[in-house]
Amino acid sequence: MQTMRSERGRPVIRPDDARARTTSRVPRSAPAATPPGTSPTGSTRNLVLGTVGFFVNFWAWALISPLGSAYRDRLDLTGFQQSALVAVPVIVGSLGRIPVGALTDRVGARVMFPVVSILTVLPVLYVGFVAESFVAMIVGGFFLGLGGTAFAIGVPLVNAWYPPARRGTALGIFGIGMGGTAVSSFTTVRLSNAVGPEAPFLIVAGVLTVYAVVAALLVRDAPGRTAARGSFLARTWATAKLPATGQLSVLYALGFGGFVAFSVYLPTYLVNAYGLEQEDAALRTAGFVVLAVAMRPVGGALTDRYDATRVLVVCFLGVAVLAAVAAVELPLVPVATIAFLGLAALLGASSGAVFGLVALLAPAEKVGAVTGLVGAAGGLGGFVPPLVMGAVYDRTGDYTIGLGLLAVVGLLTAWFTRGPVRRSARAGRAPA
Repeated sequence: MQTMRSERGRPVIRPDDARARTTSRVPRSAPAATPPGTSPTGSTRNLVLGTVGFFVNFWAWALISPLGSAYRDRLDLTGFQQSALVAVPVIVGSLGRIPVGALTDRVGARVMFPVVSILTVLPVLYVGFVAESFVAMIVGGFFLGLGGTAFAIGVPLVNAWYPPARRGTALGIFGIGMGGTAVSSFTTVRLSNAVGPEAPFLIVAGVLTVYAVVAALLVRDAPGRTAARGSFLARTWATAKLPATGQLSVLYALGFGGFVAFSVYLPTYLVNAYGLEQEDAALRTAGFVVLAVAMRPVGGALTDRYDATRVLVVCFLGVAVLAAVAAVELPLVPVATIAFLGLAALLGASSGAVFGLVALLAPAEKVGAVTGLVGAAGGLGGFVPPLVMGAVYDRTGDYTIGLGLLAVVGLLTAWFTRGPVRRSARAGRAPA
């Protein structure tokens, strides 16, 4: 280093050497560290965008179920065919979460949200304007299931933007996107009757298109996101072997699966079991969905305060009791209504609480893949009950057996949560 001497003999560093020394010690571009427990700038925006994307895609995903009775009359369907018609989008949207979750780990939600949203427009328009037979509706419902995969995009997006201490609440807020099914229940039949059968499909197609554009412009993946490596099959198999994947899948199959099953089949149940008009049944179903959606962030927030497994045990025991009450088929007002609203609250809260365990049990780099598999299990949990209920009704003329089975499943799931899941959660919490 070159220096000069002052009149008193002290070394004087030249200005250019001072700049060099300062630069070597503190890089000019060093980013400010985010304090522990806080979220980086942009987290709220991406939470909102992810929730809206979940919402509008679920709106599209649930377009067929409110019109189930109308399709039955128009296409002369049996009870089982009607159940299959409303269940096909559920199973496709569920299984599709596996590859979509893995792709989100690879390319990020910034790519996946606009792509999935714009692709969902095609089956929406096909069902609304082209499909005129049972087979054509099944084909349309198959591809309409793509909208249900948006869940596996949003969870890894939100999970990466928030610290562990706030993920339960953030994922619970994201779960409000389930409300897209409520909007479908509230509006689809009314729009179809008032404006025309194509109206709800045209509106949803427009909303999806607008969201796809907005998402392409504004959605961003969290800073420092690490893209998954390796083949899809290898990563999926490695994720499936994780104990957390299987345990979370069981819990979500009842929590979210129960919500999906009721949201798609409750209109049919209320028409057949209580003789309600289609529009009245759709509105009551919308109330069920709204309550379940409102309780999902509550379930997520409770896991930030209390042991998530205890929250889930309480929820599943409550589901068992209320399903047993509903199985008796007491008068709709007030007993059956209270039972179904209670089921909505508990299923919604349990859906949020399950993902309070994700940050604890799932490796950070596999959250998307775990979410895809767990989400698939939740969707499959919603696919089977409508088929069972339809088959039971065709044979017996009532739904007692189907609701009784739900009560038994609730008890078994509570026991499973209290045992193996709690032990895994404690083991996952120990290193922290």
